[in-house]
Formats: sequence, structure tokens, C-alpha cells
Amino acid sequence: MVLMQVKELVKHFPVSKSVFTSSSKVVHAVDGVNLDIDEKETVGLVGESGCGKTTLGRLVLGLMKPSAGAVHFMGQSIFDLKEEQLRRTRRDMQIVFQDPFASLNPRKTLRQILRRPFIVHGASEGIGVDERVTEILEAVGLSPAETYIDRYPHELSGGQKQRVGIARALALRPKFVVADEPVSSLDLSVRAQVLMLMKRLGAQFGCSYLFITHDLSVVRSFCDRVAIMYLGKIVELSQVDDLFSAPAHPYTRGLLEATPIPNPKVTRSISRRPLTGEVPSQIDIPKGCRFNPRCPIASEKCSKSEPQLQMLDSGHSVACFKPNEKPIGLFSETTA
Repeated sequence: MVLMQVKELVKHFPVSKSVFTSSSKVVHAVDGVNLDIDEKETVGLVGESGCGKTTLGRLVLGLMKPSAGAVHFMGQSIFDLKEEQLRRTRRDMQIVFQDPFASLNPRKTLRQILRRPFIVHGASEGIGVDERVTEILEAVGLSPAETYIDRYPHELSGGQKQRVGIARALALRPKFVVADEPVSSLDLSVRAQVLMLMKRLGAQFGCSYLFITHDLSVVRSFCDRVAIMYLGKIVELSQVDDLFSAPAHPYTRGLLEATPIPNPKVTRSISRRPLTGEVPSQIDIPKGCRFNPRCPIASEKCSKSEPQLQMLDSGHSVACFKPNEKPIGLFSETTA
């Protein structure tokens, strides 16, 4: 059953008039995105920095208004809700921020930080709040909770701070969570622990994730489906296993081939074609296919018209005139 439905979502930011730009210029942060997320499903959102991933995450939570398009959550258009209705809906829609150091109030103890969601949403009163705070601290591995509950954020490590961020997001047992690169600032060992924690709690509480990241190895271990985003548009959408075994878009293939493989023998035995060139400006979008200035298989057609997302087979869609389905083998079980 579909939990979150994104329809033709657009977000343009006007550029202030200056010596170099006219006032009619806009930044194409998100440009016509369609995406469905089912109940208890984890969808990875992958792309280079500046492609619009975080903006899309904020839009689907109603944290900013779109230029066009709609987002339906549990059948309701979140942009049509009144302020009080949206506040009630946000109990079921939460976010884990990228930076655990900046996302926690340094003047508040963990008890105060984690009590806040319950108080704001009227979920519990009196001693019941502290009991639930203790329960969620234990659930995220900060145990015994009595040791941590009255600490301030500066008394915690980076991994512990991120656990608190996850605890705050999951405290009310939401149905949908946007995780905006939640492990990018953590050590590898801590990263694995936090990912396992999020996966376990997601299954335990039955919530869906939109997992924003640039790390494809994380996507393979954590997500059910993956959407590849480039310059504000989704260019490929697929089940995780299908994407890694047969990437159809040349941009996806470039991302995969740029990912290091921790095996020197395998690295020497394969031929790679990593991405070249710079990401074009989001103000002056290339004509035709947005990837064509960097694409190794671009044709004249690619510079004149823009391909739309079309289904190749069940569950695998791509926006490309010449989709390449040849497996590259970089992430097969034999080379992992």
C-alpha cells in the first residue's frame, strides 16, 4: 500500500538580480519528481552534491512549499492542510538530520530533548513521558538510560549524538522518516552500528524511510529500492539488486564505477569509466538531456530533447534514449 506519493514536484529558487544574473533566473533544485513510497519500505535517494536530494526530503515533509506539484501522505495532500492539521500529521512524519553536532540543542539535556516530541504532540503527561524517554534511549543502544538521560550533547561522541537524533525521530513511532545522510559524518565502525540500529527499529516500529545518501554501498545494504537523482530529476528508479547488477542509465553506471572496491585484484581486472566533467549549473540547465554534456554515449538527439522516465521492465524505470542494461559486475557477490 502506498504511504507517500510525490507527483510532479517542482521547487525553483529565484536568483537575486546582480551584475552577473538577471532577476528572471531560477535555481532548478527539484524539477518534476514523481515517486511513490510504500508502507514499511526503504527507498534510497542517491546523487552528487547539489542534485536536490535534501530539498526533495524537506518538500515531502512539508518543511518548505513547492513551486508546483503535490505530495500525498496517507491519502492527504500535505500542502492543503491547515497549520494545526499539518502539526498533527507531523507526528507520523519525522526527520534524522545529517549533522548530529548541529541538530541537538547544546543547552538541553537528553531528557529535555527527548521529552519535547511527546509534549508538543500531547502524546503523554507527567511520569509517563520519562518512562517513554527511557524506553527509546534503551532502544537506540544508550544503555543503561540512567547513565545518559541527564547528559548534555557535548558529553556524547558523534555516534551517540546520532543515536539521540534517531531516538528523537522515532520517539513517537512515526510511519515515515526522512534520513538525510545520517551516517556520513560517522566513523565506519559506528556507521555500521547506526545503520543496523535504524534497520532494526524500522522493522520493529513498521516505518518507511526515504534514505538520502551519496554512498552506494550503504544503499545496497539498507534499501529496498533506489532512485538516482541528477540536476533535480530522477533518472533511474529500480529495485536495489537490479540496479547493481544491470544499471540502465549512464549516470548510474558512472556512479557505480567510481565506487572503490576493497579488493586490489578485482580492481585491476576490470575496466572502469568513471564520470568526467563538472556538474552543470542548476541555474543554466543544459538543453535536452541534462546529463548529455558528461555522457559517454550521448547522441545528437540527447542535446535536443529531454528523455522522460520510462519503464524498462517490472520495477525498473530509466530516463534515457539509449539505456544500457549490460551488467557491470562491480558489485556482484563474487567481487564484493
